[in-house]
Amino acid sequence: MEYKPFSKKQMKVLTWWCDSSKYKNCDALICDGAVRSGKTFCMSLSFVIWASSNFDDASFALCGKTIKSLRRNLVTPLISPLKELGFLVEEKYSDNLLIVSYQGRVNRFYLFSGKDEGSASLIQGMTLSGILLDEVALMPRSFVEQALARCSVSGSTFWFNCNPEYPSHWFYNEWIKKQKEKNALYIHFTMKDNPSLTQKMIKRYEKMYSGAFYRRFVKGEWVSVNGAVYPFMEHSKSFVDVPDGEFCDFAVSCDYGTVNPCSIGLWAKQNNVWYRIDEYYFDSKREGFQKTDEEHYKSLCELVGDKKVSKVTVDPSARSFIEVIKRHQRFTVVPAINSVVDGIRMVSSALKEGRIAVCNSCKDSMREFSLYRWNENARNDTVVKENDHAMDDIRYFVSTILNNDNDDFCVVALKRY
Repeated sequence: MEYKPFSKKQMKVLTWWCDSSKYKNCDALICDGAVRSGKTFCMSLSFVIWASSNFDDASFALCGKTIKSLRRNLVTPLISPLKELGFLVEEKYSDNLLIVSYQGRVNRFYLFSGKDEGSASLIQGMTLSGILLDEVALMPRSFVEQALARCSVSGSTFWFNCNPEYPSHWFYNEWIKKQKEKNALYIHFTMKDNPSLTQKMIKRYEKMYSGAFYRRFVKGEWVSVNGAVYPFMEHSKSFVDVPDGEFCDFAVSCDYGTVNPCSIGLWAKQNNVWYRIDEYYFDSKREGFQKTDEEHYKSLCELVGDKKVSKVTVDPSARSFIEVIKRHQRFTVVPAINSVVDGIRMVSSALKEGRIAVCNSCKDSMREFSLYRWNENARNDTVVKENDHAMDDIRYFVSTILNNDNDDFCVVALKRY
């Protein structure tokens, strides 16, 4: 594998713990900043080299938001360089464990998920000599603090890595603002600190984000979100006509409501772009009456017509409507992934990159794009729960269908005998 020379900040991460470094007595390393800034790879490499240089027969933890993301973002890119440096790496996949050997020393690196409050129990009881928390700002505080409490071995250190979130975030206030009090080395990264990124790629990432997310993920700032959620979609020129020609696939996304509006979008794929070509939007308050699950299902069928739909994704809380769709056995139904802020980021990127487009025929989507706002009075990233039903069903489509287009997993309704 060919590598670019490390940047100055990457070298600082790689050497801060060495005897010749003035930072060697720090208890923690914190790296934050822009996406694709090269902080994760150099930190994970440095962590394993540090552990292998200072400990033998010891246990360490590698923590991520999920085990899947941890393997993808940290473990897989790390194994090949370690082997090239002379390390022996044995991966016990089912045990979420790496056994790393170097010059006669053997250490264990356990993989942990810090996805929710219940994750703290997974790491409880461990005795660790060090811990690396990747995407720490996405983890609950209870998990992080329980994980840090496990590092009771003399000489143990904490390694944190994250992209910025909102400025009232607990990690920003407790660790980055208090870096001197915590005896931590803090290093802020930008994309220019990643020597493997070309100017062309940097410009591509700059185009992927707008507003506060541009400041967070491109400039690496801890800033609040405010104003429109999708400011670049507030003008009519942001929408397109339904394209001519054949479509290779169709899908449906649904934000279900009885008292609240029910929004269903019909998506069609052409030349690797998914177009929202039509929609059904029923607001019981506006119409003066409510519809039953069966009536909404009938409207779904009318929207689809005779088109062959590969998947229908529905708000996971709409269990009764999901059961109606299953019972009729016409469509494959998939409960939607419902992570609001992550989903908004995905939608924003998909729109700006041209992987999805909303057609002029979708009037309620156009209306909601112009009205959808961040809640400026909230302490964290939340949206105003108004004019958000088409916005939610678009988010379900991107999170569940577009970003999992190549996955083999699906949920189907089978007839029982």
